Amino acid sequence: MIGILGGMGTQAGLDFCNKLAILNRGKIDQQYPLFVLYNKANIPRRLDSIGILTNNISKNLRKKKNREKYQLVLKSLIEGCQLLKKSKCKFLVIPCNTAHYWYEDLKKKINLPIINMPKEVYNHTKKYCKKNSSIGLLATEGTLKTGIYNKFFDQKYNLIYPNQQIQKNSVNTSIELVKMGNVKAANKKIKTAIDYLIRKKCKKIILGCTELPVAIFAFKSFNKIKTSKIFLDPNLILANAAMKKYNK
Repeated sequence: MIGILGGMGTQAGLDFCNKLAILNRGKIDQQYPLFVLYNKANIPRRLDSIGILTNNISKNLRKKKNREKYQLVLKSLIEGCQLLKKSKCKFLVIPCNTAHYWYEDLKKKINLPIINMPKEVYNHTKKYCKKNSSIGLLATEGTLKTGIYNKFFDQKYNLIYPNQQIQKNSVNTSIELVKMGNVKAANKKIKTAIDYLIRKKCKKIILGCTELPVAIFAFKSFNKIKTSKIFLDPNLILANAAMKKYNK
């Protein structure tokens, strides 16, 4: 059984489950994968613990507060994983990119395999993009700051991000709108960031916040999501990786 730690955010977790189900469309009920979604929406804000929102205080105090907040998020993630473990899940997935900042510490505390989303996206990209290609990354400021994609991609690729103004006005706003349920407005807002990365000659664009596939693909068919020539959807890639592991 697949354990899904969601709630970061709720729309993103549901999008992952939907893709997990659609990958098996056409089969009888009994052939769909068994999974448990824990929509743990009360996990503390990840951006706070990464230090995005505490830059107006002294350096030492900021470090202390960030460590405390890091531990609060880690504790909440561990609690969520432990509940899924008690539910007899054989492995876990976390459809939130920023949450993978806690991946290594979480793995030490949970005696279950956890599929690493950024790593799966990297492995997928290697199949389609030549070395030294420019790859766009749309993500939260937390994901960008912690370098969870750089850890893998900097080996072979040139990651390109929106500038600060576009990040704030287009990417951040689009993510917030999805969380608020205003997907139509989110779809409109993210186009500025997409156009920017296309002008930068990016071969692919990683939708490195799981709210963004909701914003971009909400009005498109699943077939268009699968066959997109420009977008890399971590939720879809993670769903495929989960099914591969599930069927072993």
